[in-house]
Amino acid sequence: MQHITIIYKRSRSEATQLAYELKDWFEKRKIRVTCQQNIDDSGAGIRCTTRQLEIPVDSDFVVVLGGDGTFLSVARFLENRTTSVIGVNLGGLGFLTEISRESCHGELQQVLEGRYEIEERMRLLVSVQRQGREIFRQSVLNDAVINKGALARIVDLKTKIDNRYLTHYRADGLIVATPTGSTAYNLSAGGPIVYPTALAIILTPICPFTLTNRPIILPATATVEVEMPDSIRDIVLTCDGQVGCELAAFDRIEITTATPPLRLIKTPSVDYLEILRTKLKWGQN
Repeated sequence: MQHITIIYKRSRSEATQLAYELKDWFEKRKIRVTCQQNIDDSGAGIRCTTRQLEIPVDSDFVVVLGGDGTFLSVARFLENRTTSVIGVNLGGLGFLTEISRESCHGELQQVLEGRYEIEERMRLLVSVQRQGREIFRQSVLNDAVINKGALARIVDLKTKIDNRYLTHYRADGLIVATPTGSTAYNLSAGGPIVYPTALAIILTPICPFTLTNRPIILPATATVEVEMPDSIRDIVLTCDGQVGCELAAFDRIEITTATPPLRLIKTPSVDYLEILRTKLKWGQN
């Protein structure tokens, strides 16, 4: 290891303090460190973003300090890169930032000693076509969500799989998720938990009008197409809960598996099943 990049959650003193503490820790081990605050401003609302985080191309791996939201924004900036990433949880639930603040030094020492594995997590590529022209393109690690604004009525979404008609979802919206994203909005909407290294695409309708419209798991090779009806109002596409665009009548959304996958660093002490039990409080009275 010669060069490591640390990205820390902005406007949080705990993250800033830990970032520079780890910078000193790495530098004492003769490792060059690039340390910077996350520039993501997705809280400003839905928009098509072109802003980029500058992650040096020679970084051996990236350490993310924050919650899952910070991790997702960094993963978005690595969408065309094979740089590995590891997350330290300073947030809430933390399915992606799997290492705790208390154990991070020991876990990172294992990484420096080569005692780790690379776990590949599939991503989705989302494209919005309007009148024959692509107006939006984004990779996602968790999910793409089509849903309505607070004052909009139920939305009618014509959905095809590999150019074959599936159904018209009449619902509050539709979630298209990866296995990694199965424990995010998909889980809240009644979708299944899928092991994160599985290769699958999950379709979960949000509050469907027809109760027999249940979640469906598709192969990762599938192409999902969703067509907007001729009259819609206040319908938006949101990618990983952070970026997206407003949708118009007759827009067509195409979702496929993206390349390359995200490369997540896993140390021997990190167990996904234990994370599930802990985060979801399984077996607790």
